[in-house]
Formats: sequence, structure tokens, C-alpha cells
Amino acid sequence: MQFIARPEARCSVIFLSDYDMILTEHLVQGVDLWINTPRRPWEACGTSGMKVLVNGGLNFSELDGWWAEAYVPEVGWALGDRKEHGDDPNWDREEANTLYDLLEREVIPEFYTRDATNIPVAWTTRIRESMARLTPHFSSNRAVREYTEKFYLPAAESYHKRAENNGALARQIVDWQRSLEQNWGKLRFGELKITTDNDKHLFVVQVYINALNRQAIKVELYSATMTKQMEYQEQIPNTTDGHIYRSSVPVTYPASNFTPRIVPYFPGVAIPIESPQILWQG
Repeated sequence: MQFIARPEARCSVIFLSDYDMILTEHLVQGVDLWINTPRRPWEACGTSGMKVLVNGGLNFSELDGWWAEAYVPEVGWALGDRKEHGDDPNWDREEANTLYDLLEREVIPEFYTRDATNIPVAWTTRIRESMARLTPHFSSNRAVREYTEKFYLPAAESYHKRAENNGALARQIVDWQRSLEQNWGKLRFGELKITTDNDKHLFVVQVYINALNRQAIKVELYSATMTKQMEYQEQIPNTTDGHIYRSSVPVTYPASNFTPRIVPYFPGVAIPIESPQILWQG
């Protein structure tokens, strides 16, 4: 509000109160350029920018949320470097300068450069590219189709499998869940060894499962960018519940980024939705 009250901005900026879907419906039909500049990672779902696509508008937004996935130079303009910078005022200043620079040097000239019939040829070419590339993917039709194919239909199939034979599979899953609840607190990790050769880090970890069935769990090697199931190697000598698991990752990843963990496992069961237990090494 303080900004739009400034004399130099008053003639060019409008504040729209009570912004809602009805108002958006009118905006997206007439807007040429949708500018969205949140601090990464605070972009919401991005549906406003998606709605602009089918109305022939172009996007100029922060590389966050949907635009980080959708953006290529042929379909619009972008801000940012795909990294988080918090509330650093220096970065805010740099992005503001980039915004105004791109508007002045690229966006506005492209919009106002017209041919003999007053058509902005480069601008309309970008619109066609945006609509052709992005509207089929960033649409409610695609979202509903993917939800149906990836979640609703598999969930229905899973229900029928569990209900067959008077719920035989469902009873097995319930027994498995009860076993987890009774024995999860007794799980523990033993020694973890990490060795490195020329091209990989090798992780070897001991796991003690007490009375739990070894098939009821998975041991994984986890990092923020990769999760690998660790392979079962052998039972620890002179133990009844100790087992050794191993896995490796390329040396291009720091070994310190990875941590072994134990998660529940049963074929066809959604983890962690149906069984949320997790045990971290260390």
C-alpha cells in the first residue's frame, strides 16, 4: 500500500482487494504478462500462472514451484537461480534489478515491436510455444488423469486384492502391523563401517531385529537426494537376530550425506501412510 501511494507509481499500479477466484477469472482472460516474484521457496501451487497459459498470457516468475519445472526460454521469462537465499536484502536487490532489466530490455520491446499489421510477431510466437508446450501438462485434465491412473485405480485394485478370500490378505497385513507395533522398539543398529575406493563409498551396517521377521522391514541408505535399498549380506555370526546389510554410492556424493535407516515393508502396503515407523542409525 505504501508503494502504490507514491506519486510515481500511482498512475501505473492498482491494488485489488479481496482477491479471489471470481476476480482471477477476469484477470487471466485479459492479462498479457503474469509476474510472480515470491522469495523461494514460498511459491504456492502456482495455479494462477497455469490459468494464464490457456488464456494466451505469458509468465515471468521466480524459478520456484511449478515455474521451476515448466520454464524454458522459449515460453516466458524467469528470475532466480533455483536456490534459497532467505531474506538476504542483497539478493532481493539483485533480483529486483534483474526484473526491471529484463522488462526494459526484453519483455516490453518484444511486446511493442509490431509488423505492418500491428502484430507483435515474436510475442505471439512465444504465446504459441507456451500454449503448445505447457497447457497439455499443467492442466486439471492432466492432474485428474494422473490421480486416477496413479492413485485411485491402484487403490481400488488394492482393496479388491485385500478383500478376496474373505479378507485373507487384509488379515495378513493386520498381523504384520501388530508385529511391528510389538517389536519396533526393540530394533537397533550395530556398527556402521564406511570405506572408500576409487569410485564409490561402501556402507556396511549391522542391524538387530529381535523377534521381528527380517522380511517385515527394509534397510535403506538415505540422503536428501537419493534413497537406496541396502542389500542383505549375511547373518552376524553367533547371533540369532543380527544381520549385515550393505550398499554403495558413487564418490561424487559425500559419504557424510548418507544415513542408514529401517522402514516397514509389506508388498502392496503404502509406506509411510499405512505404517509410519522409521528408525535412523545413530
